[in-house]
Order: sequence, then structure tokens, then C-alpha cells
Amino acid sequence: MSDTVAHLVSVGHRYGDVTALEPTTLALPAGCMIGLIGPDGVGKSTLLSLLAGVRKIQTGTIRLFEGDLSQPSFRRQVCPRIAYMPQGLGRNLYMTLTVAENIDFFARLFDQDRRVRAARIDDLLHSTGLAPFRDRPAGKLSGGMKQKLGLCCALIHDPDLLILDEPTTGVDPLSRRQFWQLIERIRRQRPGMSVLVATAYMDEAMGFDWLVAMNAGQVLATGSPQQLLARTGALELDTAFVRLLPESEGKTHQPLQIPPLELNDQSIAIEAKGLTRRFGRFTAVDNVSFKIRRGEIFGFLGSNGCGKTTTMKMLTGLLEPSEGEALLFGQPLNARDLATRARVGFMSQAFSLYEELSVIQNLLLHARLFHLPPAHRESRVAQLLDQFSLTEYRDQLATALPLGIRQRLSLAVAIIHEPDILILDEPTSGVDPRARDDFWRELVRLSREQGVTIFISTHFMNEGARCDRISLMHAGQVLACDTPDALIRRQGRETLEEAFIDYLQAETQDTDTPPDTKPEADTRPEPATTAPNRLFSPRRLLAYSRRETLEILRDPIRTAFALLGSVILMLVLGYGLSFDVEDLTFAVLDHDRTPESRAYIDNIAGSRYFNRQADAVSEAELEQRMRSGKLAVALILPAGYGRALKLGQSPEAGVWIDGAMPFRGETIHGYLQGMHLQYLIQLATQLRVDISALQPAGFQARYRYNQDFRSLNAMVPAMIPILLIFIPSILMALGVVREKELGSITNLYASPVTRLEFLLGKQLPYILLSMISFIGLVLISVILFQVPLKGSFLLLTLATLLYVTATTGLGLCISAFTKTQVAALAGTAIITLLPAINFSGLTQPVTSLEGVAALVGNGYPTTWFLTISRGIFTKSLGLAELWPHLLMLAAFIPVLTLLSLVLLRQQER
Repeated sequence: MSDTVAHLVSVGHRYGDVTALEPTTLALPAGCMIGLIGPDGVGKSTLLSLLAGVRKIQTGTIRLFEGDLSQPSFRRQVCPRIAYMPQGLGRNLYMTLTVAENIDFFARLFDQDRRVRAARIDDLLHSTGLAPFRDRPAGKLSGGMKQKLGLCCALIHDPDLLILDEPTTGVDPLSRRQFWQLIERIRRQRPGMSVLVATAYMDEAMGFDWLVAMNAGQVLATGSPQQLLARTGALELDTAFVRLLPESEGKTHQPLQIPPLELNDQSIAIEAKGLTRRFGRFTAVDNVSFKIRRGEIFGFLGSNGCGKTTTMKMLTGLLEPSEGEALLFGQPLNARDLATRARVGFMSQAFSLYEELSVIQNLLLHARLFHLPPAHRESRVAQLLDQFSLTEYRDQLATALPLGIRQRLSLAVAIIHEPDILILDEPTSGVDPRARDDFWRELVRLSREQGVTIFISTHFMNEGARCDRISLMHAGQVLACDTPDALIRRQGRETLEEAFIDYLQAETQDTDTPPDTKPEADTRPEPATTAPNRLFSPRRLLAYSRRETLEILRDPIRTAFALLGSVILMLVLGYGLSFDVEDLTFAVLDHDRTPESRAYIDNIAGSRYFNRQADAVSEAELEQRMRSGKLAVALILPAGYGRALKLGQSPEAGVWIDGAMPFRGETIHGYLQGMHLQYLIQLATQLRVDISALQPAGFQARYRYNQDFRSLNAMVPAMIPILLIFIPSILMALGVVREKELGSITNLYASPVTRLEFLLGKQLPYILLSMISFIGLVLISVILFQVPLKGSFLLLTLATLLYVTATTGLGLCISAFTKTQVAALAGTAIITLLPAINFSGLTQPVTSLEGVAALVGNGYPTTWFLTISRGIFTKSLGLAELWPHLLMLAAFIPVLTLLSLVLLRQQER
């Protein structure tokens, strides 16, 4: 066995113009715990993703398990030996799936059969203490339990290299301790497994076997924690890392000093009295009470999901308490009182600024939102840029900033209006130690120099120790509240972390590790017998289909939209897009006033197309009523009109038609011609004369296939293709892009799943949903709109299956190159609706199109399916007439699938 698990030679990586990793040569020892430490944005995550095969190698070579990772064939072969947990709580998980379903999905990705899956899932759940929660959705787990679940998913296939990117960031101390105890137990069971970890916690790094210290995309030093301490002459790893920095950076860092709080002002800034908040039957905060003095730094520590954020939102007016009240400076908090809320600055747990704006633009925007006077606005922004060392980043977009700089910007925005109270929800989560010290230096200055009251939640125990007082919280209740030293002495411990864990364990009795957990000797899972890494596996394909189906069914809004969206649109369009023109208002100016003229008028008024209004007395009145929109048609019969008809002459009657809408005007003109001809025929019959004597010779027209000349008979069959390309394509595109936004697309990059398996697996549920929508559309067409289906329903169903496979394939193509759901939605709507309406034959035959329009029309699936739909509905066309159109629909499927394969990346760049 080789002494190294991976060997990097001149490996570098860039994101556009930004260098994330300078050319690096590094050998990583095998069979040990390796830690990557360093500030945010120094290349740790980039390096881990390159080693996991998730990101494409740009320069240099990586030899992993003695093979070249840049070769696609070797990467596919070695993939089952690697497990990768990306950064973020549960980022590789699916929140609507249960604990067991998440693990089962990952087992299927590695082609494990049912027996192996069941045994592995049972063993992993018991060894991690998650067995009692196997049926709980991942979204309802605490942060620590999510990370345990992510670890189970990573270990389902017995990897030889486990890569963890900051797995405990944002996790409470008790859950962190349990997580690393679990890793240690697994390592004892599998001593040959190598573990590669990036961490923001230096106390965690002290327990690793080998460290890689990084800064600015470069490796500063490697070796065991003891070797790094000895090399720098430091007693703590935080200090050692600072001393390893280049001289220009290391000298600028000074140890954080916190002067004691001078209690000159004993007034209470924040007071919570019995605060309670319920969400349905769940009580998030239960009868919480405390007081915070003016200028005090008050810490809020607690387990994940214990109610810290909910409490903070009630204190800012963002949430109304179910019971109790919050007081700010002795006055009840009124969420609608803007003056009171202006005294509070709030920094949320997640980055909540505008990523598409630059640093200076974010600051100026919030200065305006808080109504800073224009004369003071520019100077205040300049002051904050200097105070928070943001000047060099002023024109950079917020999305491109390192995490530590983002947090400084968020703090600057929170205090731009100079509030008296600052509420910070885990502001340094995921930030490196040096950036945390810089952040806290600003907090101390605000507290001690400006008297700002600071209420801060954190998972870092060294930050808790910096607070004047802290409150420990669990399950919505406050366990203890005092100074950090007092709490430590009360538990008889040496550190705040040990005291905090004692409080939590006393309250929870270690519920995350139930007493029925198997003893260590029995917890070794059955070896995973993963099937050979085949180029195509139906099990892997169906894993994605099954998971997508479960997610759709557990999202009621998404399910309703998928099943009823097309049906609802058909109802709207069916009633709103009828081209039948009826109940047209008309008035008459009858200068003749004979029985013949009255019979002529009655012939028109008796039609369902026209609705007679009061007669006019002058042409000016007709003009005024038509101008106001009260009339669509005006009929003027001259004197002697009836006598001329009796004599066989051809008198002229005046007709005014409202031509504001040309199509409607042409329809009215056709109706009047028909009514006129009908009257002439009746008159000829009465006079026993030849009709040709009353009108010029003409032709006789007969309508085939739609004898009633109902526009619905033509429009409804044409709406089915439009709706079956619009809704299914959008749902399909969003289904894939959603994985990119949430980060779960990493599971494709880090597993043996091929792009074809992923695409087809995602597509199958949407094809099924589209076919269900098709059944609904046909039922509405036949039953509600009474459009007869004259041809074969089975042939129409076959054509629809080919069509929706093509339309969902079009959604796949769009999703392959779009990165956000907004872009996918807009792009799909444009690419589907415009060609379908304008070039598919909906309003004019495709044969009449020329040039690019003809090319688009003939190269679009809606064109061919529209002919099939209309032909089966109205003409009873069969397979003999429609087989060329069916072949064209079938040809779209492989073309769109191949295009999606080309556009979808197997690795990030």
C-alpha cells in the first residue's frame, strides 16, 4: 500500500480572473486524518473538490490511489472509492425525504441491491444514533443530526477516502463532539480509510493527524499539529497559524483585547418577559425571560434549532410573539412603529444583502432605506468603508466577496443608521479565526466606545467567553444565564465548552445517542458489495426517478401545479380564446319603413350573432353611438329599398362596421353577407322568382369536418400542444436547475451516476405527470367544451407520449446551461411559447412561412403534434395518414437528449 493517498503536482485553479489556488505541489499521507486550515477564500474548498473529482482540473496533475484523476476513465473507476460531503448543513441532502430515504437514495446511486441496502441502512442508523429518527424528514433535523445523516450517506459504500468540507460549521458543541466521536469510531473499524477535512475550528484541528495550513491559495506549512506549534513556538493553533502568515499579514494581526464593561448606565436596553412563539402545534420558544443592560455584549448559546433565531426575530419585530412581550428601553416593542425599529440593527444568520450589487451600492441603498439625510449619507458610507476596511472592495460585487468580508459588510449595513441595539444571529459562522477576531474588534468598539447594546448568538465557545453575560438555551427554554466565568464555576469545569455540554447533556440526557445504540464491537456495517461501475445502470437511473417523484408528491403546491396547471390554463383559454363573435350590438336608421325593410331588419336581429338596440333617428346619432363603443354595426336603409327589391333591382344598403379590431370586423362583414343572402333567398321564394335575378351569380361553399363552424372545435385541439410544451418544459427545467441552486447537483458529480442516467431519471416523473395532464385536457375538451374526438384515442395517446418526451427533453436542454431557477423559467417560457404560437401553424399554415420562420416551424415539435391533434380530433385521421408526423416527433427525442448530454457538465469548472 502506498504511503500517500493523493499527490498533487503544480495543481492550480482559477474562477475567471480570480486565482483560487496557486500552482501547488503536495503529498497527502494515507490512512490518517488530514486537516485543511486557513482563512475563507484561500482555496480549501477548491482543493477538496478537485480531489473528490467534483471539479475539473485546469492545470497540473493529481494522482489519487496511484491513478491520474484527470483521465475520465480512471475518475469513473475510482469514484466508488471516494465519499464527498460538501460545505453547508445538509447541502447534499434532500429535505423532504426522510432519513432512511436519503440514505437509500445514495445506496442506489452506488448500485447496491435491496438486501445490501437494507442491512447497510440499519447498521449506519444505529451506529450514528439516528435509528429513532429514520422516518423524520431531513428538513426537520437539527444541524448536528443533518451532518450525521450526511455522513451516513457518504459512508454507504465503504469509501477509502472520506472528504469533509467544514462538516461541523454552524453545529453546536455537543453535536460537534458526537460527530467527531463517530468519525473516530468509524476509523477504528476501517483503519485504512483516509479522512480529509477542512475546518474553521482550531480546537478540532488539534485532534487531527496531519495539517495543511493555507493562505491566499498557497500552502504555508504541513505537518502534525505538534510540529506546527513547535515550528512557530506557539501554545495554541490559532497563534501558530497567524505566525505562519506572510510577514506583511502576520504583523497586522493583534490579539483581541476586551476591556471590562463599565456599568455607568444601569438602564435596561432589552427585556424579554415570558416570550413564547408557536408555529401550529410546535412551540419554538417557551416562556423566555431575560434582561440586557445598555452597552452590554450579551451572548446567546444553544443547540441547533433551540429557538435562538426565533427569539431574536421577536425582539426585532419581525415576528409577533404568541405570548409575552418584548421591551426596548422600557417601551413595549411595536413592530409597526418605525421609530422604535430604527433604533435596532439586525444581522441575519444567512447573508441577506443584494449579491448583484457592489459593496458601495449596498451601503448607499441601505442609507437611503433608513432615510439618512443626503448631506450625511456620503460621509457615513465613507466612514464605514474605512472603519471596516472595505475600501479596497468597494466596487466588488457582494457575491464575489470572501465570507469574512461579507460578514463585515453585513455588520456595516446593520449599523449604518447608528442604532442603539445591535442583534446578530450567528454572524461569524464559517468565518476563519483571524476574520472572527477582526469582526469582534468592531463589536467591542461599538459596545465600549459608543454604548451600543449587542445581542449575539454563536456556536464558538471562545466567542461566548468574550461576552459580558451569556444565556444557554435548549428546546425553546433558557437553561442558565450568567457571566461565562460564573457558569464554568457552577459546573466545576475548566472551559465554557465543557460547562455548556454538561448543561445540554443534563437536559437532553444525550438523546442524540440513544441507549439502544449497538456496542462498538457490533457496529461495523456489513461490507458494501457495490456492483461494478457500469456505463449504464437502470438502478441508478430509477434512483433519481424515485427520489424526484417523492419530492414532487411531498410538495403540494408543486404537485398541484404539475397536475392541474395545464387543465386550469385550458379552462381559461377555452373560454377566453374563442374566435366566435356573437351578441354584436347594432342599430338601424330606416328611411324606407316598409314591410320589406322591416323583414330585412328582423332577419338580422333574429340571428344569435346580433343584438338589436334602439333605432337611430339620424346618421349623427349613429356616429356618436359607434364612437362611444355602444354599437358594433350600424345599418342604414335608404328610402325605396323595399320597392326596389320587389322590382328585382339591386338596391344598396349602408353598413358601418367598427373596424378597430380587423379580425372582428372581417367576421362581422362575413356574418352580414350571409344574412343578406339568406334574406334574398327567402324573398325569391315568396316572389316565385329566380334567385339569380336578385344577386349576381356566385358559388356555393360547404364546410367539411367542422360543419357548425365552431372556433372551439379548432382551437381546443390546438391548445393541447401549446399547454403540453409550456408547463412540462418549465417543470423539467426547474427540476434540474433547482439541484444546481441547492447544491445537490454535487451528488451527480461525486457518484458513479452518468449524465444519461441523471437526465433520464429526472425526466421520467415529468413525462408521467404530463400524460396525466393530457388525460385531463382530453376530458375537458370532450365533456366540458363538447369538442368531438372523431379519431383514435390510443393513437393520440401514443403521439402525446412522444411529444411530452420531446417537450420535457427541451426543458432538459434549457436546464443544462442555465444556473438559476429564474433564468430557467424565463428562458423556457420564451423558447416554448413564442415558436409554438407564431410558427407551429396555430394561426397560419406552416407552408405559408418563409425563410427563418419556415425553418423554425418545421424544426419545432409543436408543429408536428398540432397537425396530429387537429387531425385526430376533427378529421378522424389514422396511422396511415399520420405516421410521418409520428416519426418526426420520435426523431426529436434522441436529438434533444444528445444535446442535453453535451450541454450538461459532469464536473464543475
